[in-house]
Amino acid sequence: MRGMQQLLESGSSVLDHVPFPMMLTAKDATVLWWSEEAERSFGYSADEIIGSFYPFSNEERSAIHPSTWNQILHSDESIRFANFILPSKNGESFHASAILSSMTIDNEQYVMFVFEIDNLQKKDQTKIEQELDSYKVGLDETFMVTYLDMDGLITYANPLFLKSSKWTPKRVIGKTFWQLFPEESAETLVNQIWYELKSNRVWQGSVEKRTKDGETYWVDMTAIPVLATSDDPIYFAILERDITEKKRLQMHLEQIAYVDPETGLMNRHRLENIVSGLINENRHFSFIFLDIDKFYTLKDMHDEESETTLLLEFAKRLKMYFQDSDIARVGEDEFVVLTPLSDWFIQGFLSYLKQHPIYIRNKAIPISISGGITRFPEDQSTFSHLMKASNATIHKVKQEGGGNIVSLSKANHVALSKKSMIEKRLIEALHHKDLSVMYQPQVDLSSGKIDAVEALVRWEDAVLGTVSPNELIPIAEETGMIHDIGSFMLEKACEQAAKWAKSGNPMKISVNSSIREFRDKNMVKKIRQTLEKFDCPAHLLQIEITEKFALEAESEQSIIRQMLQLQADGIVFVLDDFGTGYASFRYMQLLPITELKIDQSFISGILKQEKLQKLVHGMIQFGKSMDIRVLAEGVETKEQCDLLNQLGCDAIQGFFISHPVPASEIEKL
Repeated sequence: MRGMQQLLESGSSVLDHVPFPMMLTAKDATVLWWSEEAERSFGYSADEIIGSFYPFSNEERSAIHPSTWNQILHSDESIRFANFILPSKNGESFHASAILSSMTIDNEQYVMFVFEIDNLQKKDQTKIEQELDSYKVGLDETFMVTYLDMDGLITYANPLFLKSSKWTPKRVIGKTFWQLFPEESAETLVNQIWYELKSNRVWQGSVEKRTKDGETYWVDMTAIPVLATSDDPIYFAILERDITEKKRLQMHLEQIAYVDPETGLMNRHRLENIVSGLINENRHFSFIFLDIDKFYTLKDMHDEESETTLLLEFAKRLKMYFQDSDIARVGEDEFVVLTPLSDWFIQGFLSYLKQHPIYIRNKAIPISISGGITRFPEDQSTFSHLMKASNATIHKVKQEGGGNIVSLSKANHVALSKKSMIEKRLIEALHHKDLSVMYQPQVDLSSGKIDAVEALVRWEDAVLGTVSPNELIPIAEETGMIHDIGSFMLEKACEQAAKWAKSGNPMKISVNSSIREFRDKNMVKKIRQTLEKFDCPAHLLQIEITEKFALEAESEQSIIRQMLQLQADGIVFVLDDFGTGYASFRYMQLLPITELKIDQSFISGILKQEKLQKLVHGMIQFGKSMDIRVLAEGVETKEQCDLLNQLGCDAIQGFFISHPVPASEIEKL
């Protein structure tokens, strides 16, 4: 008995966490130990039960026949025993089963009971099942419902979905999510929906879909990731409501309004249809995008009636010059012409406007236009790509002063097409975490030691090959995926900094951040959570910002407040590419900048140009005057290093020290 008491004293803390009522009896069924879960389930305290024959009153003792009890005592294996009736302290009875295990300690025999309370389990299970059934009935009667697995394959489709889509269960189960949409949507919108789902975010919106027979129908869709307790998705639920009739009515109204009411030209909707038809027929044409320069200034100079006259007269000249061509008004002062005519003829429209000026109240209006020519199929192959290329061309023309009609070079169009491909591939790369991190060391010139590294994102894509940061970052910022890249880099940097610190070689790691990321009001919380996740000391993290970031941040109190909070935690802010941005130094007073990096463009010619030496020396002195550490980027030779040391620079970074390398190489350095 003493051995059993010692065992219970040492093991009860563990046994009391078992989520089942338990008790231990002697050979004669006298209760010796009563678990905390048993107390909660039946209401009796251990003091009330120990020493009794619970749950065997005189009548119920016969529930276990003496021969059965004898069998339990002599069995080496556990025996399941059903149909107990267990009374609780408040008089309620529970139907239960129990697993009985015989054990011998110090020649004394004992029996351990582990109860399974059928009433409670069935009651809870029934309640949950009833709730789930109610939800399912409600959903099935209201929405088209489909489930997707982690690969985007359909695993379930309810009757409403089958009715609208004309699929049968046999045919649709196993199809991919993408196969339910038109091909043109599958490349853009559906990939975006899938990206949101895989990022554990709900997506909502109206989408066009295809039935089994290829017919179009429209739905309002809500796509939901169903998460496990680990916050990992286990499947995706798609809820849809058919809005086809509403959409058809809307499209009918759009078709009625194919003509722009002010100018009599076709509108954008009609233009897109015509372009799609020409593309389907593989007809060669030039897509001419025209924008009236300084249109809003012209509007301010005249009244509304004059503005209408201006647009009407401009439309007339388009019709006169581009006869037998399709012409559309796609914006307030934006027009598109579809024509097979050559570039020299198209550019002649500029001279035509000068020869046929527009008069308002007998005064000639000084009108000029910016235009872009994009050819199908030589330059771009879809309507959206034609529009994107045109916008890029117009932007280029306006930067050069406007008043011209040009076409982008082949190289520019290749770059635009590559940009579109990068956007698509980047979604997949972020989902599969195909990005990698390289580290470039920074050497403190006073100690000669590496005391920090800059974390740099690298992307080697199976289709695109190596995508440089100069290509990647602008696209990521434009599409909003910079947040995902920033989170990826932050996690990798904190994880690596923590590893180095634990190995006895603490080293600061710099990560680059954008103004868009800091406009997220939860940025401080996200950084703190990441540091805590990897047990990374805050003083080992440095955040690099650009002068453009600094200039915008100085006027946004919420960003300054977040930066100050992070500085108080110990995080260092570094001003990157110093000297290449805006000339305002007001942000040096407002923002918590501890270090500045002189851009490599000043370092490359420092040995050859005396003015550069003086300029760099002035930057270093400026930093020291404000107690700011100064680091020079792009140091490639020993001579540059020695000169910077003489000029008082605190640290250097560049190929003279090392190219960006994996973390393992940093440890060797």
